[in-house]
This record gives sequence, C-alpha cells and structure tokens, in this order.
Amino acid sequence: MIYQRVLLKLSGEALMGNLGYGIDPKVVADIAQDIAQVVQEKVEVAIVVGGGNIFRGVKASAAGMDRATADYVGMIATVMNAMTLQDALERINIPTRVQTAIAMQEVAEPYIRRRAIRHLELGRVVIFGAGSGNPFFTTDTTAALRAAEIDAQVIFKATKVDGVYDSDPVKNPDARLYKSLNYNHVLTEDLRVMDGTAIALCKENNIPIVVFNLAERGNIIRAIKGESIGTIIGGSYDVN
Repeated sequence: MIYQRVLLKLSGEALMGNLGYGIDPKVVADIAQDIAQVVQEKVEVAIVVGGGNIFRGVKASAAGMDRATADYVGMIATVMNAMTLQDALERINIPTRVQTAIAMQEVAEPYIRRRAIRHLELGRVVIFGAGSGNPFFTTDTTAALRAAEIDAQVIFKATKVDGVYDSDPVKNPDARLYKSLNYNHVLTEDLRVMDGTAIALCKENNIPIVVFNLAERGNIIRAIKGESIGTIIGGSYDVN
C-alpha cells in the first residue's frame, strides 16, 4: 500500500444517493463495504463527514437565520451522519469510534487528538463529527485540520464527479479533467475543490488531496493503492 494513514472526506450529499434529502441506507452500506476493504489492507482510516444532506448552514443563513446558529445546527447534522456510518461499519465487523468537536458524551467520544491516534493504531476507523466545533468553518477545513493533527499522509475527497475540472462538467461537456494540480493553481483559479482555508492548511502542512468519484465502487481502495484516478493536488505535484 502506498499510504498507511489516510483521511477520507465524505460530503453529506454522498450519503443520500439519489434521494432528495436524508440518508439512503443502501448507499451508506456500499460506502461501508468500500471502507472495509481499505481497513482489511491494514490502512488506518479517519473520516470527516459533512451534513449537507440534512441541513446546510450557509443556505439557512442566506435565508435569514443567524449564521452562527445555522452552522451549529449543521454541525449536529454531521453527527447524525457519523453515527449512521458507524452503524453501517460495525454491522460488517469494522470497529469504529465517533469523536465529536461538540460534547455529546451519551452517543460519542469527545475529540481528543491522542485518543484518536491510538484508535487508529489499534485498527479502528475514527469518524470525526460536529465539524471543528466552531461556526464559520466548513467540514473541508475540518478535514484539513484533522489530517494535520493526526499526521495523515493524504486527504481523499470523495465527490460526485471524476475529479477537478476547469469548468463545471455538468454544464460544459467539453470541460477538461485535471490529472494533477498544485495548491496555488487551485487558489488562484478559484477551482472550488475545497474552500481556501482548507487548501492553505494542506499547503502549509504539505498534505496532498486526491479528488475522485465516490459513486464508482472500489474507487476508495484504488486511490489508496496509488492508482491513477481522479485529480491529485499538491504533494510532489506542487511545483510553486
């Protein structure tokens, strides 16, 4: 295996499949099976999950809701997704711990960096819920922060498209897929892979980001094996 410890960033939308809202149990079960393949290869896996399938703080704020309050509600939504994913993993005998940045001791552990690392060393999947615990920060930024804290070698960002394009592939059939990019290109061209804070954190800590299509079964294990799928940002490709 090319990586020993990885962080997987899952959007909340990835968990709802073709539903318009909520969680599709079959999709979650499929994701759990793919993650199980990775764990069975003795790769340590941490996950940050979003909450956009249940509640989007930015959208609610734009509609008039207090931004900080909206962001806290969104953080709670990520915990619901984290617990759902934990259940799917443990039903196939993958030991899993949920750690949250907002205390919810009845259902999850508090986020403690050393404890998270110890869980990973013992072969447990660790799912980070409740974002960073602070409003005004995205779960992409949380992914970059947690990856740096636990010394992850790479961030895998699972999306609905095959990687990073120079324009929206849904609107432009001639959009070009990038195979590799450096951090500065992503920032200056405003490619919106992750928010600017997340990209800056990855650049500062030299954490590469692999963006790939989650919908294709087996892509998670292919990416971790180092196969050429999606787009890789930074790492040895960062020439600036």
